[in-house]
This record gives sequence, structure tokens and C-alpha cells, in this order.
Amino acid sequence: MAAGQYFLWMHAPEEASMGLVQKIFYFHLPLAWWSFGAFFGVFVCSIGLLRTGRGQWDLWAAALAEAGVLACSLALVTGSIWGRASWNAWWTWDPRLSTTLVMWFVYSGYLVLRAANAGGSKGARVRAVLGIVAFLDVPLVFLSARLWRSIHPAVFTSQGGGLTPEMWTAVWINAGAWGVLLAALVLVRHRNLVLRERVDGVLAGIRETY
Repeated sequence: MAAGQYFLWMHAPEEASMGLVQKIFYFHLPLAWWSFGAFFGVFVCSIGLLRTGRGQWDLWAAALAEAGVLACSLALVTGSIWGRASWNAWWTWDPRLSTTLVMWFVYSGYLVLRAANAGGSKGARVRAVLGIVAFLDVPLVFLSARLWRSIHPAVFTSQGGGLTPEMWTAVWINAGAWGVLLAALVLVRHRNLVLRERVDGVLAGIRETY
């Protein structure tokens, strides 16, 4: 993260029209990318659970969903700040923004479903189905700026999205930094969920004994 900050402020040039405010792009883009990655992980883990029935898949999906919602929330906040400077509006019902907000609501609902332990003994399979269906919105978010008329800039274009090589260097280093940080959070959270499941099992055994 320290290296990312160095390349963000010292290496990448200041954008001509937006100035320093454009630097928030180096936070916004990696967070959006990694939210997609985390939600893809939920999709894969959900398929794994339906195929094998192993509870570990459900725990990995939970950890990835939490990291994805965190990254998506920060992407929405940083994008809103960027939009205020670029479009003079905190929010517009642009296709990219609207589909991203829907994605945030869907995966937040996934976490609410987990917290409520809905579905009883079949709760894990219910969540897995939702984790698979929810992922349908992810490619829609990515393609929305191309499928519909959108004021949101497209990063991947034949002209490189208007970024200089120095800017791309800052993008990739910050993307790597955020990826490592979120991966660490997923690993820690998964470990926490495993331990909590073990504790719940021990407490259930004690209650049955007495």
C-alpha cells in the first residue's frame, strides 16, 4: 500500500482537466475490480457447495461476500466523490452506477440472509443458489457502459482509456496492493468463521449433555 501511494502521488502525472481530484481513480478502479473478483469467488464457492455439499464452501463464500461488499461500498463512495468533481453531481442514474448499486443491494441481501440463518438446515443451499444468481449482475455492470449510453468512462478501450503509461503503472501497483489487503481480510475472516463454527459445535454438545 505504501508503494501504491508513492506511485499514485509521485509517479503518475496530474490529470490535465481534473487535477488532483483524479487521483481518487487509483482507489476507485482497484476496489471495483476486486469487488468483481470477490463476487466471482462467491459464485465459484456456491457451485462447489451445490456439487459437494461441503460446508467449507459456504464459509469461503461468506468471507468473500463480506470482502466484496466492503470493496463495492468503497468503490461507490470514491466514485461518488469523483463524480461530484467530474459531473458536478454526487450521483446520476447512469447505467454503470445503477447496475453497480443493484449489485451492492443483492450481495448485501446475501449477507442479511446469512445473518438471519434463513432456510434452516437447507440454508447453505439457499445461499448458494442466491450466490449463483446474484453473479448474473456482475458482467452486466462491466458491460453496461458499452451496452447503453453512459457518461461513465470506459477504461479498457483501443486508446487505453486515456491513461499514460505512468498512470497505468500506478493503477496496477494499487490494484495489487488492494488485492493483497482484501485477500488477507478474506483469509482472516474465513479462519474466524471456522473457529466460530467449532465453538458453536462444542456449545451445542454441552447443551445436549445437560
